[in-house]
Amino acid sequence: MRVLLANPRGFCAGVNMAVASLELAIQRFGPPVYVYHEIVHNRWVVDRFRRLGAVFVDALGEVPDGAVVLYSAHGVSPEIRRVAAQRGLRTIDATCPLVTKVHREAVRFAREGFTVVLVGHAGHDEVLGTLGEAPDAIVLVEDEDDVDRLKVPDPDRVAFLTQTTLSVDDAARIVDRLRRRFPKLVGPAKDDICYATQNRQEAVRALSRRAELVLVVGSQNSSNSQRLAEIARAAGVPSHLIDDASQIDPAWFSGVETVLLTAGASAPESLVADCVRWLEDRFGASVESATVRQENVHFPLPKELRA
Repeated sequence: MRVLLANPRGFCAGVNMAVASLELAIQRFGPPVYVYHEIVHNRWVVDRFRRLGAVFVDALGEVPDGAVVLYSAHGVSPEIRRVAAQRGLRTIDATCPLVTKVHREAVRFAREGFTVVLVGHAGHDEVLGTLGEAPDAIVLVEDEDDVDRLKVPDPDRVAFLTQTTLSVDDAARIVDRLRRRFPKLVGPAKDDICYATQNRQEAVRALSRRAELVLVVGSQNSSNSQRLAEIARAAGVPSHLIDDASQIDPAWFSGVETVLLTAGASAPESLVADCVRWLEDRFGASVESATVRQENVHFPLPKELRA
C-alpha cells in the first residue's frame, strides 16, 4: 500500500495562533482560563486544554466575575464583548484575523445601506459572531434554495459575505445564484473563504484522483474537515472523516492500493502521524509526501499576550 500525505494539511495560521494564545494564557494567568466556545473545532485539542485547566463555555454567565476569558478562533459578536466589558472580565481576543475581516466587511456593508447576505451554516460559531455585527441587516443563506426564497427591501442594494470554512465550489454556486437574482450584487474585494481552507480543498481535489480511498483527520463538528471529505466523495472516491487512528476500519481497505491522507485546519499533526503508523503497521504502507501548494502565513498573538 502507498500513502499519499497531502500538503498542505492540518493546522492553519489562525489555529496556530489560537492554540498558542490559550497555552500562553494558561501559563501566564494560571488555570482556570475560560474560553468562549471551543478554541477550535477539534475534540483532541479541546480535551487536551481541559486537562491543562481551560474551561469551555457557551455563555458568559458561566464565567465568574473578574475571570480571564479567551475568545476562540471563530470570533464573537459585539454583544458578547459588551457584556464581558460590563462585567469586568479580562478578555483575550484570539479571533482569526480572517474572521475579523468578515466582521468588518459586514459592518461596512450594513452602514452603506446594503442587505448583507451571509453564506454559511446556521449555528456555526463563526456565523453566530458575524450575524451579531449587524443583526438587522444580515440574512443567512445555506444553499441555493434559500437564495430563491430571499426577500430584500432593495434588490439593487445587496451584498454578500461567506463563512471562511465553506466549500469553495458550494460557495461559488450559491454566489452565482445570488448574482442571477440580484445583478447589482456586490461582495468583498478579496475572497472570504480563507487561504488554508482553499489550499486544503485544492490539494484533495488534485490528489484524490490518484487514490482509491481518502482519510481526513478532523472532528465531526469541523466545517472545513467535513468539506474535505465531501470533495473526495464528489470526485467518486470513498472518503472517511476520522478523529484519530482508533476510528480507522480495516474493512475500508479491501482492494485499495493508494490512500490519500489529509487533515482539516484544526487537526493536530500528531493525529496524522498516528494514522501513518497505523497504516504502516497494518499494511506495511510506504509514505509519499504530495505537495500541491506551499504555505508561509503567520498571525501575531493577541495584543493582550504580546507584553
